[in-house]
Amino acid sequence: MNKDIYEAMTIKLTKEDIPPVMPKMDPALRRAPKRVVNLEKDEIELALKNALRYIPKEFHEKLAPEFLDELMEHGRIYGYRFRPEGRIYGKPIDEYKGKCIEAKAIQVMIDNNLDFDIALYPYELVTYGETGQVCQNWMQYRLIKKYLENMTQDQTLVVASGHPTGLFRSKPEAPRAIITNALMIGAFDDYDNWARATALGVANYGQMTAGGWMYIGPQGIVHGTYSTILNAARLFCGVPKDGDLAGKLFVTSGLGGMSGAQGKATVIAHGVGIIAEVDISRIHTRLEQGWINKIARSPEEAFKMAKEKMASKEACAIAFHGNIVDLLEYAAQHNEHIDLLSDQTSCHAVYDGGYCPVGISFEERTRLLAEDRKKFRELVDETLKRHYEVIKKLTSRGVYFFDYGNSFLKSIYDIGIKEISKNGRDDKGGFIFPSYVEDILGPELFDYGYGPFRWVCLSGKKEDLLKTDHAALELVDPTRRYQDRDNYMWIKNADKNGLVVGTQARIFYQDAMSRTNIALKFNEMVRNGEIGPVMLGRDHHDVSGTDSPFRETSNIKDGSSIMADMATQCFAGNAARGMTMVALHNGGGVGIGKSVNGGFGMVLDGSHRVDEILMQAMPWDVMGGVARRAWARNPHSIETAIEYNRANRGTDHITLPYIADENLIKRVIDEKIK
Repeated sequence: MNKDIYEAMTIKLTKEDIPPVMPKMDPALRRAPKRVVNLEKDEIELALKNALRYIPKEFHEKLAPEFLDELMEHGRIYGYRFRPEGRIYGKPIDEYKGKCIEAKAIQVMIDNNLDFDIALYPYELVTYGETGQVCQNWMQYRLIKKYLENMTQDQTLVVASGHPTGLFRSKPEAPRAIITNALMIGAFDDYDNWARATALGVANYGQMTAGGWMYIGPQGIVHGTYSTILNAARLFCGVPKDGDLAGKLFVTSGLGGMSGAQGKATVIAHGVGIIAEVDISRIHTRLEQGWINKIARSPEEAFKMAKEKMASKEACAIAFHGNIVDLLEYAAQHNEHIDLLSDQTSCHAVYDGGYCPVGISFEERTRLLAEDRKKFRELVDETLKRHYEVIKKLTSRGVYFFDYGNSFLKSIYDIGIKEISKNGRDDKGGFIFPSYVEDILGPELFDYGYGPFRWVCLSGKKEDLLKTDHAALELVDPTRRYQDRDNYMWIKNADKNGLVVGTQARIFYQDAMSRTNIALKFNEMVRNGEIGPVMLGRDHHDVSGTDSPFRETSNIKDGSSIMADMATQCFAGNAARGMTMVALHNGGGVGIGKSVNGGFGMVLDGSHRVDEILMQAMPWDVMGGVARRAWARNPHSIETAIEYNRANRGTDHITLPYIADENLIKRVIDEKIK
């Protein structure tokens, strides 16, 4: 049987793909903590069988014990032997093998996700967010690369939770890759079942742009963070619409793959930030990259530095090496002034190392994860309680706190602090502290269609990126809305702000019309030979990409925030319109069972075929979300949808809601329900 199986495949792992010795690993690089799942003996057997499916049977005798050791030591089978030696990074597209430009472009994106400068745990294929993986193991990585090297424009690669199911006939106008991650059946859609499935090797946590292969380093969240804190200061700290954070203090925590953007965004907004981080290696990484400016070793030192910079209205990002709870309790005790307060630790993986208990070192945290999970969980719960209590104290003094969509408030609710519920009954109505989307990004940006549009210059040339920056700048009218003025300044100063980590990429919040115009302009530039090919995309954290009641859809108040129709429709619509790469994931940045998100990648090759796809797909990708927000009666989305209907008569049409009179509703209910 195995002989027949081997001979039936022309794309497979062979003897040449099995390194005779284990590749060397750099001891200085961060490693994932042990993932603990208490598998029964029969489940351990199943995990080994599942991993060995990628390997010709003649090598099973050698690799089965090796895989078992990995499972016992790390909680997962990563297949370390199969990792290519040395550094993986997104090389210029011409250095990749492939039969079509799209296949080579996808390889650039995959390797960029695993760059040592970008990936959180590169040896475990974790790009960011503590658990967000490109795929499950290195056998999958090698096999995916083989498929991409063989794929033509008449084929589509199907990837299910990191596993390359295979190539199937399609056409040039169809997607080249369709990706899904951790889409679990409803009755099993919870953390424990996901953890078991992952240990068995059948589920992958794609986060958003990790398993969707579209991560562009910490830059990918900087613009959103910049817009969030800028508008938070305008809405809640008395800063005028054309003002910035000069003289204001933003305090938060986390300097990982996503949270690492916080210091840079604060400086770009001309404010002062203190960002607590327990892992000194992450602090050093951000310091070397220029994403933070100073390191403080104590709360006293951190606030002293901050006050000096605030007094001179000088922008500065200060990393406090320590626990956010210690920092906030010091602030409360000494009445330190804070304008904006948040948290961006990985609370979607709160018991997997995404949140570090107060009173222990980062090294002790890692030891407890491996040796005493029960004790670790108890310490996390105690820390969450203290964190919540000090936030209550600070907000009572006028500090504005917002949840950064990292499941922090949900984690507090889940440990039994029910008073945090907004409606006093459950978590369906959100929490007493708003999500950043609920009060800031949703009404100020998403409802208009503004979201994290991004692109990668596949040539790897900085001059190509600068040309695209300039072209995008020329297509933005800073007088149209204040959002456009902010965005104009963002792209104008993007190169000066040193945002690139990894590939030559850019993020730029834009609405449906602007995204389409910029995309068409870039494709024209490729056609004219002004720049090399471009991979276009967006973060799944966007107007229509993600359904998540605690984050992306937290400002949707018609009861539909628990529905996942929008993200699924976005995914399906992008596939139907021919986006190069489409992805649908469970979990995102808030955890398994708490969101569904869909993303895309689109290769601009200069062809008129791509122009046609862009004109159909770009407006759809944004306006599907605006339509859903308008139907939820969000005023700015209704305004945007009315404009869209008028501008697209005869082609597109959005259903709009009639608005019921609040007083009428109350009167009818009062009359009928005593």
